[in-house]
Amino acid sequence: MNTTTGSYALVGSVVGRDAGVVEKLWKVWAVILGKASLSEWYSFGALGKIPNGWCPRGGQAQNPYVASGDPCGSSSGSAISVAANMVSVSLGSETHGSILCPSDYNPVVGFKPTVGLTSRAGVIPISSRQDTIGPIARTVSDAVYLLDEIVGFDSRDSEATSEAAKFIPDGGYKQFLNKDGIRGKRLGVVRHPFLDYLNRSIVSTFGSHLDILRARGATIVDDLEIANIDIISDPARSGELMLMLAEFKSSINEYLKELAISPEKLQEYGQHTFIESEKTSGIGEKETKAVEYLEKLSQDGFEKLMTDYKLDALVAPGISLSMTVLAIGGYPGITVPAGYHSNGMPSGICFGGLKGTEPKLIELAFAFEQATRLRKPPFSESFDITGDFLFGTV
Repeated sequence: MNTTTGSYALVGSVVGRDAGVVEKLWKVWAVILGKASLSEWYSFGALGKIPNGWCPRGGQAQNPYVASGDPCGSSSGSAISVAANMVSVSLGSETHGSILCPSDYNPVVGFKPTVGLTSRAGVIPISSRQDTIGPIARTVSDAVYLLDEIVGFDSRDSEATSEAAKFIPDGGYKQFLNKDGIRGKRLGVVRHPFLDYLNRSIVSTFGSHLDILRARGATIVDDLEIANIDIISDPARSGELMLMLAEFKSSINEYLKELAISPEKLQEYGQHTFIESEKTSGIGEKETKAVEYLEKLSQDGFEKLMTDYKLDALVAPGISLSMTVLAIGGYPGITVPAGYHSNGMPSGICFGGLKGTEPKLIELAFAFEQATRLRKPPFSESFDITGDFLFGTV
């Protein structure tokens, strides 16, 4: 199976060996059915232009709940295949919301681990600071069982996996599947900007979810503020985008060194982000300062908030927390199905924490899931299953 990020550019390419997480799955006799579709080049080839879930190899991915709905991305196929009961579990990669967002929209459990907890070796990269590989499943327990099998040191991603190995608990993560896991937790709520643009029904539903968390023993610390959140939420102002352009050029060139590349058919969406990336010259003084600035934003913002208020996690509706705060700092997050809009589109709730706090996030997510059981299968009405429905029109 070719590794192509949905692009014709890499069709026919040959890799030296399986990805690190795949090798771990083979060792436990996992049955791997195939590769899922995704947003071409993680949407990074032409940011803002490539539709979520579209790639030339697979066409437009469809949300199994609302055919015209956004499937989100970039790990669209990974979430859709689980949501539509085609597979039990899948893996996705995330740099900036690419596990948590499609999991929220489709609605399944998506787990973004602390950067380095899982190996990125053999996975087409964007940013070594932010890239991470995580499980997608229909239940928290399935996601956690999969996580247990893919974490750990990998010599091909030695710096990140050796640093994060200290976070892996003795006995693994399954021990934290605790139905009473909400009790005693301190949860922070940041309303600006995460709730600013949500409609009233979503905000009201989130309020009900907070009541459920309180009823099960959580302390909710509401109306908190993350320092410089408006800068953190803007990749251009924070320097995240500029840095990712430079990181992508160097990391993708390393990945491609021994691959035979076939011509790419770009179609109508172009490659303007690739062109901007090609103009960069590696990690120089400007990029180093950007790294330091992003680290300071995380330390003075999210980390300080968590420490000052002695929080176990932040909780937010939808994907707003995952798209910037968790991304730039390499922090973990998990999204759990939390309801449906009036048009049938799903929505989730996201718990995010400091590096290495996966045990707390698992307890929260599992206990919330067991208390609410809000996920339902997508096919509530019978209809004819056609090739166009399963695979789209290419």
